[in-house]
Amino acid sequence: MQTNKIKIVTENRKARHDFHIIEKYETGIALTGTEVKSLRQGKCNLQDSHVAVNKNVELILCGCHISPYEQGNINNHEPLRERKLLMHKSEILKLFSKTREKGLTLIPLKMYFTRGKVKVEIALASGKKQHDKRQDIAERDAKRDIARIIKSDSRNE
Repeated sequence: MQTNKIKIVTENRKARHDFHIIEKYETGIALTGTEVKSLRQGKCNLQDSHVAVNKNVELILCGCHISPYEQGNINNHEPLRERKLLMHKSEILKLFSKTREKGLTLIPLKMYFTRGKVKVEIALASGKKQHDKRQDIAERDAKRDIARIIKSDSRNE
């Protein structure tokens, strides 16, 4: 029996800071051979990337940088090319109708390997305002301070 091991290639940590995550989805991605080899080396950046729906009702990952494979030849891939995400058409249509709502967008959260396949976790998200970001930072700092006080109290006992 094989366990379901997941190897995370990259995460878009800035996305959780800039967006309220509403729903998450797992998609496949169409890649070339040298792109997969680069991903196995961890050479990928999801920052400032987004997901769009094109006129053929396909999900497209835009702005994702996968570095060229070091041992690649003249047939190496273009680092910033648009890549097709693989999902059922009915799911894509649901996502497309939700993104038509005010302020909702699709963003990639992480890219990972599972059972030898590359998967992308995308999220339906709405943008945070500046005051929301400040509030999140204040909450995180307060939790950190409380944890620090509890830890120091437990050492003194």
